[in-house]
Amino acid sequence: MSVRQLNLMVLPMMLTATLASAAAADERAAAQVLAGPCAGCHGPDGHSPGAIPSIAGLPEAELLARMTGFRDGTADATVMTRLMKGYDEAQIATLAHWFAEVGQ
Repeated sequence: MSVRQLNLMVLPMMLTATLASAAAADERAAAQVLAGPCAGCHGPDGHSPGAIPSIAGLPEAELLARMTGFRDGTADATVMTRLMKGYDEAQIATLAHWFAEVGQ
């Protein structure tokens, strides 16, 4: 196999890996921005410094169920029921994934 043939095989794989890495970085940045308002109560990246519960590292399914419950009014909370009404299904799923991952 010539160097040119090898380059023609390796280059697309490298490009795909680079694009996938860039897309993942963009998704992480978007999730971090979406989670920004949560820091006011739950602390940076969900690690609470005080009486409000930490949410970083909780199971994703639990976070998803709780946030959806807050939004739908089926889970009791003071502020969260109002705040979660501003998020759609995809945003809640993104938040649940983000907080589950940042605690690990």
